Amino acid sequence: MRVRATAHLALLALAANKARTALTMLGVIIGVAAVVTMMAVGAGAQSRVEGQIRSLGSNLIIVLSGSITTGGVRLGAGSQLTVSEDDARAMEREIDSIQVAAPTVRGGVQVIAGNANWSTALVGVTPGFLEARDWETAVGRPLTQDDVDGATKVVLLGQTVASNLFGGADPIGQVVRVKKVPLTVVGVLARKGQSTQGQDQDDTILVPLSTAKKKVLGTSQANARAVNAILVKIREPGAMKGAEQNIRTLLRQRHHLQPGQDDDFTLRNLAEILESQEASSRVLSLLLAAIASVSLVVGGIGIMNIMLVSVTERTREIGLRRAVGARRRDILTQFLIEAVTVSLAGGLIGIAVGVAGAWGIGYFAGWLAPIQARAVVPAFLFAGAVGVFFGFYPARKASRLNPIDALRYE
Repeated sequence: MRVRATAHLALLALAANKARTALTMLGVIIGVAAVVTMMAVGAGAQSRVEGQIRSLGSNLIIVLSGSITTGGVRLGAGSQLTVSEDDARAMEREIDSIQVAAPTVRGGVQVIAGNANWSTALVGVTPGFLEARDWETAVGRPLTQDDVDGATKVVLLGQTVASNLFGGADPIGQVVRVKKVPLTVVGVLARKGQSTQGQDQDDTILVPLSTAKKKVLGTSQANARAVNAILVKIREPGAMKGAEQNIRTLLRQRHHLQPGQDDDFTLRNLAEILESQEASSRVLSLLLAAIASVSLVVGGIGIMNIMLVSVTERTREIGLRRAVGARRRDILTQFLIEAVTVSLAGGLIGIAVGVAGAWGIGYFAGWLAPIQARAVVPAFLFAGAVGVFFGFYPARKASRLNPIDALRYE
C-alpha cells in the first residue's frame, strides 16, 4: 500500500509540472526515436542490397574471359575471349554441383521498331541463361533450344526496352530491327530493377546465342565458339566454395595452364559479394544505432539535471514528509518512480516517433524500412535503465536530506 501511495505522489508531482516533465522527456524521445529509425533504415538498406544481388540470380558464379598483355600492358578482364561454349558444356558434364552453365555474348546495339528506336545491350544466350538468372517472362514465351540450334531471328525484350519502343502496346509478334536484322518479339522479360551498381537490368534484349554470333554481333576470328562470359548456377548454397574451386581446376586443365601460370579467366562468386555487402550493412546499422544511443545518454543527463533542480525546489516538501513519518526509502522510491516514469513515457513516445520516421523515410526514399523488434525492445529497455541510472543520484540526495534542515530551507 505504501508503494502505491508513493507512486501516486510521484505521478501527481509530474502532473503538477507538465512543461518541465515534457522537456525532460524530450531527450529520451529523441534518443529512442533515433535508435528505432536508424535501425529500421539500416535494415532496409541491407534488405535492398540483398534484393539487388539476388536479382542477379541465386547461387551464381560468373566466369569471365581473361586479359591479354600487349607491350607489357595488361588490358583487363574480358579483353580476350578465353572461355567458350565448350567450357560451359564441360562444366555441366563434369561437375555434379552445377545445375546449369549458360554461355553469353554481349554487345551494344540500336533497336528500331517503326519510328521508335532505343540504344540498349544485346545479350546472346541459351535457354539456361533465364534459369541461371531466375528470370521469367512476363508475357510471351522464353527462348528454346530449337531457337539456338536454328539461329532463329527472335528476341526477348526487357521491360525498359519494351516501354520505350512500344509504350503501352502489346509487342508480342512485332518485328524490331537490330543492325538491319529483323527480329520477331516472342516475349517480354519480367522486371528485375537496378543492379548493385545502379544499372537498369531491364534495359536489355535477349536473342539466341547462335543468332547473336552469326547474324548480329559476329564471332571471334580466333575462336568461333568463344563467349564473353558463362553464368554458372550451383544447386546448393553450401556447395558454392567447392564448385568455384572445381571450376577453376577444370578450366585450367582445359586451357592447358601450367602450375604458377596466371588464370586466363576470372571467377566472380556472387555469394561472397552478398556476404561482404551484408557485413558492411550490419556494421553500418550498428554504427548508426551507436550514434543514436548517444542521444539517450544525453537525455539521461537531462533527466538527472531536472531531477536535481526538482529536489532543490521541493526541499521543504521533503522535510515535511520526513517529519510526518516518511522513511528515506519512501523518498528514494518516489523520485526513482518519477525518473523511470519520465524515461518510459519518453521511450513509448520515441518508439511512435521512430516508427513514423522510418515509414516516412521509406516512403520518400522508395524502399522498405522495416521496424525490428530487436531495435524497439532494447531501445525501450535502455530508456528505462537510463531513468534508473541517472535518476538514482537525485533520488538518493533527496532521501538523505536532514528533516530539520529541509524544513528550514528557504
